[in-house]
Amino acid sequence: MGDKAQTHHPGAAGRALTADRPTSVRNVVLVGHTGSGKTTLVEALALTAGAVNRAGRVEDGGTVSDYDDIEHRQQRSVQLSLVPVEWDGIKVNLLDTPGYADFVGELRAGLRAADAALFVVSASDGVDGSTRMVWEECAAVGMPRAIVITHLEAARADFEEMTRICAEAFGGDDPDAVLPLYLPLRGPEGPDGHAPVTGLVGLLSRKLFDYSTGERKESEPGADELPGIEEARDRLIEGIIAESEDETLMDRYLGGEQVDVKTLVQDLERAVARGSFHPVLAAAPAAEGARQGLGTVELLELITGGFPTPFEHPMPQVTTIDGRPRELKPCDTDGPLVAEVVKTSSDPYVGRLSLVRVFSGTLRPDQPVHVSGHGLADRGHEDHDVDEKVGALSMPFGKQQRPVTHAVAGDLVCVAKLGRAETGDTLSAKDDPLLMEPWQMPDPLLPVAIRAHSKADEDKLSQGLARLVAEDPTMRLEQNQDTHQVVLWCLGEAHADVALERLRGRYGVQVDVVPHKVSLRETFAGKATGRGRHVKQSGGHGQYAICEIEVEPLPGGSGIEFVDKVVGGAVPRQFIPSVEKGVRAQAAKGVAAGYPLVDVRVTLLDGKAHSVDSSDAAFQTAGALALREAAADARIHLLEPVAEVTVLVGDAYVGAVMSDLSSRRGRLLGTEQTGSGRTLIRAEVPEFEIGRYAVDLRSLSHGTARFDRAYARHEPMPPQIAERIREQAGDEG
Repeated sequence: MGDKAQTHHPGAAGRALTADRPTSVRNVVLVGHTGSGKTTLVEALALTAGAVNRAGRVEDGGTVSDYDDIEHRQQRSVQLSLVPVEWDGIKVNLLDTPGYADFVGELRAGLRAADAALFVVSASDGVDGSTRMVWEECAAVGMPRAIVITHLEAARADFEEMTRICAEAFGGDDPDAVLPLYLPLRGPEGPDGHAPVTGLVGLLSRKLFDYSTGERKESEPGADELPGIEEARDRLIEGIIAESEDETLMDRYLGGEQVDVKTLVQDLERAVARGSFHPVLAAAPAAEGARQGLGTVELLELITGGFPTPFEHPMPQVTTIDGRPRELKPCDTDGPLVAEVVKTSSDPYVGRLSLVRVFSGTLRPDQPVHVSGHGLADRGHEDHDVDEKVGALSMPFGKQQRPVTHAVAGDLVCVAKLGRAETGDTLSAKDDPLLMEPWQMPDPLLPVAIRAHSKADEDKLSQGLARLVAEDPTMRLEQNQDTHQVVLWCLGEAHADVALERLRGRYGVQVDVVPHKVSLRETFAGKATGRGRHVKQSGGHGQYAICEIEVEPLPGGSGIEFVDKVVGGAVPRQFIPSVEKGVRAQAAKGVAAGYPLVDVRVTLLDGKAHSVDSSDAAFQTAGALALREAAADARIHLLEPVAEVTVLVGDAYVGAVMSDLSSRRGRLLGTEQTGSGRTLIRAEVPEFEIGRYAVDLRSLSHGTARFDRAYARHEPMPPQIAERIREQAGDEG
């Protein structure tokens, strides 16, 4: 693991990588905040592994990651990217994830596809709250993790101090579970007083690895360098032995026994694979013209030697289509096919591409498969079970797709021409359809109302939106029946911007963003009466219908109740349903500001009919007129939807969040300690006040808080706000 003498066999650039057995695959996801250097690190690893040329480019001149046009314009990753490399005969699938919170869905997909995680921490920025939360998620499922410190070239970069910060942030009750495997070597100070990092010291091997020439060169430390190495080495050895399965090893070591390096390396690899020890490494991109970036060889050795094979990845729950549990061997290449779509994208030349993680069996081109997607109907993804035929299989490398002949259990592969497959879907054998439990995805809580820019765009809008949500399960499409708006629910403003840009650039649909409307209601504040008179004579049959009604409020959630109290046949029996139909039609349109009327009882008391001129249509009109007249003489409440909001926030921000909720007309229901220095706040807040809460809360808590919302009820809004809404409705009318 950087300390082992071994011959490296980097993968050749331009060659498609295929694994024939799960033990020769490592799936690694890179995690870290925006700007921590994940994408740069992926490209440095690809260069060291021989997958790209010295300029860090693939054959078509592009980069291996962040190759999307949107990423070029925004200068940041916005999607999950797969970069496969080969090292010592092991295929390493590097999954580069966006660091910005709006694209956490891409990160979750990467975590699902991976067996281990590299947490990339910038020496100049440190560890942010969102990175800590992802670490805790990985810890909860026992995912192996290592830490890579980047940006050591920064003027105030301090590797030792950053290692201490990482141990404090990630070590929890056991800071000795987070220790460096290497220490940086610094060259002579420059004119600015900064000494650049030129190499690494291997603590286990006591070897120096010099990268100053662009090629890794190994040497022995001088006598004056050994004392500084020994202290860090002793602490590392004690940390490794503490995680060893050999309970006698610590006593033997403390008793003076020399533990050989081979045993230590084996124990280290086991502890890393178990997720109980988290080594800290340093890495930097190669200088122009160099072949190897600092620390990249050591990192590749850790991945191939210390990270687990797919055999050690817990098998997600698998059931039959009707929900019966199905037990499968992990990573059985000869077992039934079970694969999962972790990402869906559209390629202008190939069409729809599905990035798939194979969990069981072997996937081959032209293979018939069953595509099953369940459990995301609330996000615009209807449950579906269809049979399709797999197209070509390929491995992505930048914008290129390199054909492969198969994908074994444990590997990742791109599948072409699965027209119905969506992100999160399960692929299985046509004659043995199975379903995998979907991974947890964050709820989109920022509404973005859109409309087609022109008639031509309107014709393409529904298809473009369907493709958009098929690719991204963290986005929800809503066709609001009350407000008649098309609403995209997103994770944040950057998420929305990318979605709209993809609609324009990828699907050729121009849309306009319009103010999002909240679904308001109307109700009567007290009893009122109304008389509807519809009498017309225009030659031939006329129209004649008169009805008298009483309207009274009902408790919330009661809807519209219609009661017939006509006596003596004043309104013929056949026309009473007509009155009710007219009342309900008018209630749906509203009686004051154009919002649906709810929670009232309408009682038909009396009326008049004509033997010739009365009709169903006439009494419908009379019923509507009667309701409008009753409303004209009554006080009408505007009802606004109230959401029950739960906010999980760090204790340091509890006061600020509670104060902010109160300023939004929120009613605090209580707080609850959840451990790990976090508090759960419950409140009821009008939906008018939380349209942008996803953005505002992130700013208020520095990205460390999460919230959920659920509809509670409609209730009367304050009179001054209601009056403003009525005026706006009048202006629009």
